[in-house]
Amino acid sequence: MKICMHNWMRPEPLEVTLERLHRLGYDGIEIMGEPRKYDTAEVRRMLDKFQIECWGSVTIMVAGRDLIHADPYFREMSQQYVKECIDLVNALGGKIITVVPSEVGKVVAMADPETEWDWAVEGLKRIADHANKKNVRIGLEPLNRFETNFLNRHDQALRLAEDVGEGVGVCLDVFHINIEEADPFQAILNTGDKLVDFHVADTDRYPPGHGHWDWQRTIETLKQAGYNGYITSEFVVPFDRSPIKAHLTEAGEAGGTEVSAAELKFIRDHGSDVMSEAQYSKYVKDTIDHLRAAGA
Repeated sequence: MKICMHNWMRPEPLEVTLERLHRLGYDGIEIMGEPRKYDTAEVRRMLDKFQIECWGSVTIMVAGRDLIHADPYFREMSQQYVKECIDLVNALGGKIITVVPSEVGKVVAMADPETEWDWAVEGLKRIADHANKKNVRIGLEPLNRFETNFLNRHDQALRLAEDVGEGVGVCLDVFHINIEEADPFQAILNTGDKLVDFHVADTDRYPPGHGHWDWQRTIETLKQAGYNGYITSEFVVPFDRSPIKAHLTEAGEAGGTEVSAAELKFIRDHGSDVMSEAQYSKYVKDTIDHLRAAGA
């Protein structure tokens, strides 16, 4: 199976990211959904240089990006933002985009469930029409209840995908399905050919192998479900701010990064921070080593 990685967890020069992925044996990247940040011609040059494929992108749903916002202006802006992410994927030769429908961290509804659902369907239909024209497939990603009050489980995501139609599928993430699904492995099987993308981090959101998740069974289940896309690493390492400091001790060291205030807030809202290049590289290596050992 092919393995790729997100790059939003450490916003550094893309060439640094791609060199690391190439050196450690990764096949691809799921590029950060910030389309105005990248010169696509330059990115394609770097992808070719390091023999890394762009698998796709993921929407970065910071404040103001929300397909179910009560203000129609924000809904319209969010639709345009996702379309621009799709354009980025298309320009880089990618195949998929993972869409989180609502702002990450927003857990209080702005309307009744039926209204929010209608807003989501309406916006996603427009987005899906654009994606189909660009040959990019959408995967709706459910998050755990502490990050969103909208999509939390695979069955909800499947229903939304069905209501939208137009080839829309689902993206599952190990960290989230471990929290929300009664049977996470059955959730993978139930999603079946609707599975567009698969994100991985362990039960503690460290890289695979640092928690208690069964990775060999996961790989076997993905194969049983007929999934032939990428496995995408998305670890978000928490920082120990206690006197114990059992794990990372360099929180806030931004050396070698190009992190904006909004990007740093997004990382910190996920319970992490900018870590040193050496620490980050170790976790990137841990991820692929463990996944390959598990049969990926």
